[in-house]
Amino acid sequence: MKIVIAPDKFKGNMTAPEVCETVKKAFLRRLPDAEIVTLPMADGGEGTVDAVISAMAGELRSVSVHGPLGDKVTAKFGTFRGSGGHLTGVMEMASASGLALLPPGKRDILHATTFGTGEVIRALLDLDVTEIVIGIGGSATNDGGAGMAQALSFRLLDREGRELPPGGGALVRLDRIDASQADERLSSVRFRVACDVTNPLLGPDGATAVYGPQKGGNSVTLPVLEEGLTNLARVWKQSGMVENVTEEGDGAAGGLGAGLRAFCHAEKVSGARLVMDLLGYEKHLEDADLVVLGEGCTDSQTASGKICAEAAKVARKHHVPVLLLSGALLGEPEEFEESFDCALSTSTGGHLDMAETIKAGKRDLYFTALNLASLIRLFKKEKK
Repeated sequence: MKIVIAPDKFKGNMTAPEVCETVKKAFLRRLPDAEIVTLPMADGGEGTVDAVISAMAGELRSVSVHGPLGDKVTAKFGTFRGSGGHLTGVMEMASASGLALLPPGKRDILHATTFGTGEVIRALLDLDVTEIVIGIGGSATNDGGAGMAQALSFRLLDREGRELPPGGGALVRLDRIDASQADERLSSVRFRVACDVTNPLLGPDGATAVYGPQKGGNSVTLPVLEEGLTNLARVWKQSGMVENVTEEGDGAAGGLGAGLRAFCHAEKVSGARLVMDLLGYEKHLEDADLVVLGEGCTDSQTASGKICAEAAKVARKHHVPVLLLSGALLGEPEEFEESFDCALSTSTGGHLDMAETIKAGKRDLYFTALNLASLIRLFKKEKK
């Protein structure tokens, strides 16, 4: 019997590799002869680096960079060799420029910069990678990737020829972009952006209007930021760097989606689909008898491009039964029936608060997986 274990992280509790090992341990205790394949999954957001590097037996690395407000932070990234032997880098912009790096009282959307994201890209270029996969969820920024570009030696200049200071607020003064000193290695590297956000750069559905408030924007700062991104888009178009800023995902990460297109000629792809492709998920399904997925919480958003729902679609295409283990099932049961053959909550329900639930998360997951493996073993005996 071949079982593919392919969970996402249980956010705030277990990484995807830890979930894999917990479920695998439980299944092998009851089904010692089973062939178990573990594929820790992610959708391009937090946990993508850990998941990909674990599954691809790559190397986890770190580098000291400037955080969203200039303080030094340690950003995590990784490298692995693909089937052709080429070195691929994988990174999360949030590790260098993420909202989680700033406590609520220190959020400053006008001055937050993606400079550190550019420094991580530069570190990967120094390793001679041929491809960079970048997840762009969880940003603290709204600068359209301007800071990233400055870290890669693009010069963003005002009318007097002065370099712009960090942050999206300064973009209202942008007059031209000087790419004469930009890192030449950018042209020889393929950039793929893991992005499941569909917002354009500008307007009521754009980066500033939709995501600005959660990053500390208000009625005073948001119009300034929108004007700055509008001006940045104008300069991009005048320079021939982009034709438009209306593509799906251009507004992701405070406009970094569009910035990666303009400065790095990046292509945007579904984060969930990209990770599945990197891990060879579909190939592992060809002779599988069961797929076990998992995530910390399952709700109405799961079916909208989240990794578990996308992985379930692919499994069903191969006629492989899909089992979901979730820390919590929220919403109508009928919603889960559409995506999964079986969906179970791993929480025992006896915990008094969320802290206790999280503390018991690994134990509860193991207990649930062990019981499921026992059921599978009983079913196998009945069929003999």
